[in-house]
Order: sequence, then structure tokens, then C-alpha cells
Amino acid sequence: MQPVKIYTDGSCLRDRTGGWGVVIVNEAKKRELSGSEYRTTSNRMEMLAVIQALEDVDPFLPVRVTTDSKYVKRGMEDWLKQWKQSGWLTTEGEPVKNDDLWKRLDEISSERHITWKWVKGHSGHKHNERADALARGASSLASKQKQSRAVELETSPSGP
Repeated sequence: MQPVKIYTDGSCLRDRTGGWGVVIVNEAKKRELSGSEYRTTSNRMEMLAVIQALEDVDPFLPVRVTTDSKYVKRGMEDWLKQWKQSGWLTTEGEPVKNDDLWKRLDEISSERHITWKWVKGHSGHKHNERADALARGASSLASKQKQSRAVELETSPSGP
């Protein structure tokens, strides 16, 4: 079975309005999701994009998450196990930043088959560029409207 392909990105403006964007490709269908939050960071938006994508996909399907966030990929592959064992403290004994989202991401991903892939941001990767545009658009619109939002764009053929 081919994995569902998930592409994620996050964005944060100077006024701390953030946005997240997701492109989900499953067989011949493509789905796009985006949303925004206030008083946030880019790392939180990167994480929230992955969370929203995983919550949208059937938990029994294998997925490949492609992100341009080394923070998210390393967190899931390298740091998470140690954080859990240490009571959510870093190796320096400090509380893990964004532990609320790490715990949520851990719970969502614990029973799934997920492959993590990193791609360099702004390097011309079609779906990563689209996820970035969705994230930037969501943060920009929310900042202008002073209102958080979540949007789901209709399923459409994914094309070549």
C-alpha cells in the first residue's frame, strides 16, 4: 500500500500571527488545509501543521510526512523518546519548549506507521512550496482580519 503523502509548513509574522499549511496527496486526490493562530512561533506552526494533517488522515493508513522543519523531524526521530523518559526535560534540565504540542504529536503518531522526510525549504519542491504559500497566506490573512481561521480546500485531482 502506497503511503499517504503529507507536506507541511509553518509561518510566523513579526506581529506573532502564525499560519500553517498542509498538502495531502492520497492516490489521485489532493487536499489542502491551512489555519492560523495568534501569539505564536514558527516552530509551533510547523508542529501544528503536522498535527492537523495527521488528524485528517485515516490512522490506519501509512503516511510519509515531508517537512522543511529540522525541529519537527529531529524532535520526532531523535529527541522525543528521551524527553518522555526525562519527564519532558531537555538534557540541560530545562522544560521542553512546546511540550503541549509534542505530547499531542506523540499521541497522534504513536499508533501510526510514519516515515519522516526533510526537504530544504524554498528549494522549488512543488508541494513544500504550496504548503509554504498556504501557511504564509493564512498568517497574513489572520493578521489583517485579526481573526484566527482554519480552511480546508476541496479535494481535487493531484495532477502529474
